[in-house]
Amino acid sequence: MPRYKLVLEYAGTRYSGWQIQKNARTVQGELHRALGEVLSDPRFETYGSGRTDAGVHALAQVAHLDIPGALPTNTLVTRINDALPHDINVISAERMPPRFHARHSATARHYLYQISRRRSAFHKPYIWWVKEPLDLARMRDAAACLTGFADFRAFTDDDPEEKSTQVLLTKLEITEDGPLILVRVSGSHFLWKMVRRLVGILVACGKGDLSPEAVERLLTSDSPLPAQLTAPAAGLFLERVDY
Repeated sequence: MPRYKLVLEYAGTRYSGWQIQKNARTVQGELHRALGEVLSDPRFETYGSGRTDAGVHALAQVAHLDIPGALPTNTLVTRINDALPHDINVISAERMPPRFHARHSATARHYLYQISRRRSAFHKPYIWWVKEPLDLARMRDAAACLTGFADFRAFTDDDPEEKSTQVLLTKLEITEDGPLILVRVSGSHFLWKMVRRLVGILVACGKGDLSPEAVERLLTSDSPLPAQLTAPAAGLFLERVDY
């Protein structure tokens, strides 16, 4: 069957994450519903580059799609989008070799987290409003302690006995854009809830509740602290996936 690479954007507020689940509305579930309307043959499959949790957004999620017959890519995009809800959109489709895999062929993933230093009338589903002052220098010091190859078992609910919790974190960058603090995280892959817990720890450092030295020790412990400080899903975006 022909294989296509789809790039999608979505607002995750109304969905229980990317992956299809029983008795829950998900982004992949809506994509499958739309494909069922578009394609005359129900024998199709999709695989995403990775799961996003409930309430998490995507600027460029990647999925591959196998369908029984070939379609022009522009036609495929238009037809799928006509059947999708307003908060999910296919940006592009590209015909790919059969060996391409949205998840296994990925070389890096990039996430963006938005923190606001003021109340906003418009952006609540897409930001975390932190009312306390944040010291960006302390946050950057903590970020430096977390960058590199390390065991992030304290930053995930994944079981280290069943799945490796070692991750190469290539970038943890903190910048400002007006009232927003933008946290960009890049790595080989990410564990369940890992990015939100990284952000929660950085914010605790920015508030002065945690020292950068204490952050480094979290990489050699099973501390419950990252779980207790998990940042809200609303501010998190899957920004792009590299191949």
